[in-house]
Amino acid sequence: MKKDETEAFYARLREQLLENTSWPSNYLYKFIVPTDEKRIHQINDIFDNIGAVIESKKSKKGTYTSISITVFLQSPDEVIAKYKEVSNVEGVISL
Repeated sequence: MKKDETEAFYARLREQLLENTSWPSNYLYKFIVPTDEKRIHQINDIFDNIGAVIESKKSKKGTYTSISITVFLQSPDEVIAKYKEVSNVEGVISL
């Protein structure tokens, strides 16, 4: 995505999170990443120090790994900050 599209996406997400969730709250992230220990560790490290519950599962052929992360956050801004950090991991798809 281009920078303008990315910022518009995060602005819409922030609005939706404010409207539909009482903060602070648990938030569930879902990512798909090519099965590569380095990339999986990068994602785990982003959430490691904030008490997140992280579950991962390899695809049938083992090519991809799905990662589900539940974490208690204070605001939509914290949710978006984590999405931005994860977006730096090569090949990650946010669901």
